[in-house]
Order: sequence, then C-alpha cells, then structure tokens
Amino acid sequence: MVALAWVPFVMAVHLAEHDPELLRGLISATFLLSFAHQPLTLALVYGDAEQFRLRRAVFTLSPLIFAIAIMVATQFDPLVLAVVAGLWNAEHTLMQRYGITRIYGRKAGQDDGRLEKAMLFSWLALAVVVVAGDGRTPGRLARMGLGDTNRLAVEMLSRFRSVAAVLVVPVVLLVAALVLAWLRSEGRTGARANPAKWVYVATTACLFLVILIDPIAGLLGYVGAHAIEYFVIVHQSLGRRYADGSSGQSSALGRAVRARPGRVGFLAVYLGVILAVVTLLQWYGSVTIYLVVFFTLGGLHVFYDGFIWKLRRPAVARSLDLPKRLA
Repeated sequence: MVALAWVPFVMAVHLAEHDPELLRGLISATFLLSFAHQPLTLALVYGDAEQFRLRRAVFTLSPLIFAIAIMVATQFDPLVLAVVAGLWNAEHTLMQRYGITRIYGRKAGQDDGRLEKAMLFSWLALAVVVVAGDGRTPGRLARMGLGDTNRLAVEMLSRFRSVAAVLVVPVVLLVAALVLAWLRSEGRTGARANPAKWVYVATTACLFLVILIDPIAGLLGYVGAHAIEYFVIVHQSLGRRYADGSSGQSSALGRAVRARPGRVGFLAVYLGVILAVVTLLQWYGSVTIYLVVFFTLGGLHVFYDGFIWKLRRPAVARSLDLPKRLA
C-alpha cells in the first residue's frame, strides 16, 4: 500500500538510532534508493519516441545545459546549489504526493485539486519553518553524517532560524484554515468521496507530523517513500501502456517491457545499471564528477516529470486507469 510506504523507513530509523554506524548505513541506503529512481525518467523519455516528441528540443538540449550549469555552480558556490537542489526536490516530492492524491480523486469524479495542493504545500511550509526554527536541528543532522552537500544545506537553513521562528504561528493558522476548508469540501462530495484518497491524505499528514517530531526519521520517510511510490507508478504505467502492445510498439522501452522478463526484468536490469554507475563513481569519480552526475540526473528527473506525467494527457490517463471523461 503506497500510502504507508514511508512507515518502514521511520521504523528503521528508530531501531537504528542507538547505533550511529547502522544509522549512517540506513541513511546512505535510503539516499541511494532515492538516487536510483531518478534516471528512470530518462528511460521513459529516451526509450519512447512518442514521449521524446513531446518536447524534442527540450529533451535534446537539456542534458547538456544542466551539466554545464551544474559544473559552473560547483566551481563558484556549492552551498547555493545544495540549497536550490534540496528545495526543488522537496517541492517535487510533494508534487508527486499531490499527483497521487489527484489520481484517487479523479477516479471518484473529483476534477479540481487546487485546495488539496494549497493544503499540502502549507504542510511542507510548516515542516520547513518548524525544523529551521528549532535550534537543535543543525546538531541533530550533523551527528547523522549526511555528507558535505547536505551539511552545507543545513548550515544555510540554520541562518534563517530567527525568521522561521516568527513564521511558525502564521503558518500554523494557515494550515488549520486550509485543512478545515478541505474537510468541508470533502464533506460536500457525498457518495462521490473516495476513502482511498482520504487514507492517502491522512497518512501524508501523519508523515509531516513525524517530520515535526523527529526530522531525521521524517526526512528518510519522505525521501524513501517518494522513490518507492515512483517505482510503483512506473511499474503500473508500463504495464498498461506497453505490455499489451497497444502503445509504443516500435519503441525500445515497449520492446523491453514486452520481452519475456517483462516489467520486472526491465526494472531489474535498470537497477543493475544504476548500481554499476554508482560503483564506478565511488571508485573512479572525483567530487566534481560525482556532483555533476548526481545533480544533472536529479535535475532532469524533476524537470522531465513535469512534461511526461500530465494526467490530462490521454496516454497518461490510460496508463493510470483514469476515467476517459476526465482525461
């Protein structure tokens, strides 16, 4: 159940919290999982000519532009790069949770998610100001060995502690107002309400509550669940879009999915390639090469997802089993 994908990560943190080495290993494994899902977007774009034609010029030039921009940024101020990447990923992760919420809503005939988006972003804003305003945050994160890039981001976050502390009360009031408005809106849907959506929204609220109480456990749950959910969504989408041969028959991705190993085989090979890339970077890559590869793939993942997962595109709607009248 994707709604609870964050729970194992939170439980693992609490089981490992008294063993620093084990906890650092858990953190490394979670961030490796997070990195592993990102290049999958590139396979979806470059493995399917139909996807590629959506934004041919963008998909052709973006890798080079991202790589050059990130290489330049690493030479001037890695701190700014780390903060921008962290905030962009936080927003992207939240947008995926919003997208899943909309999938549940669309299946129940609910076609307007503006209030849900505002509510979810208010939860993220509350998490940011509370964690940033807590004087214990830098020490907590520093002891966890999150690496130089994340350490720099934490240092930048701590500079805004006094501002964040002032913003806590206004953001709490905003969260309360939006939650009440959403509950009233859901109450008016009557028979059209989707209990699965309520469960997903409720578990998302619980995840943000964990972030407020235990930032380390909440962060790993937020990051790890995002990757798990993405693999699940892609697995389902590949099956509906390619497995029956009705779409992308001549694409490399379609042929790979319809081969005997199927979707599981394709994802297994993909993960093997990612593991090999990470191993080569560890053995032979410099810090600059690592940062360029990591941030380029991550940036392209976030950037491309905004093009290829539009729920109103008929092919996307079919792959996620959405009603045609809302596609």
